Amino acid sequence: VGVVYDRMHTREIAQYGGLTARMPWFAAIFMLFTMANVGLPGTSGFVGEILTLVGVYQVSTWTVLFAASGVIFSAVYALTLYRNVMFGEITNPAMKAITDIDKRELLIFAPLIIGTLWLGVQPGLVLDYTAASVEALTSAYKLAIGG
Repeated sequence: VGVVYDRMHTREIAQYGGLTARMPWFAAIFMLFTMANVGLPGTSGFVGEILTLVGVYQVSTWTVLFAASGVIFSAVYALTLYRNVMFGEITNPAMKAITDIDKRELLIFAPLIIGTLWLGVQPGLVLDYTAASVEALTSAYKLAIGG
């Protein structure tokens, strides 16, 4: 959002449309982060969603069904947002002069892209590091509830 906000000075979705034609690199990066947001396998978002849903499923099937419906609604919203901002005709005259991301912005995005994909493929990098703390928390919780 910050990339296009810096150029247009508005966050209104209605002011955008057709960005793919003017900003193909931004469109690709935005698609990657949209897919991570909806939990596409191979991205960090998938790891977070699947671990949460599997953990909740062990406690309550109905709760995980409710949560999964939230995941679906979130995906519909994110993909609709992407479609509205990236595709279609450019109707805002100010959009005709918008430029794609520059080297500075690409340098900022690079570690975020790498992290999103790396943690999606190798979640053990974080999970192994936090395992002892999580085990201590779950043990204390089980002890507190008498389990």
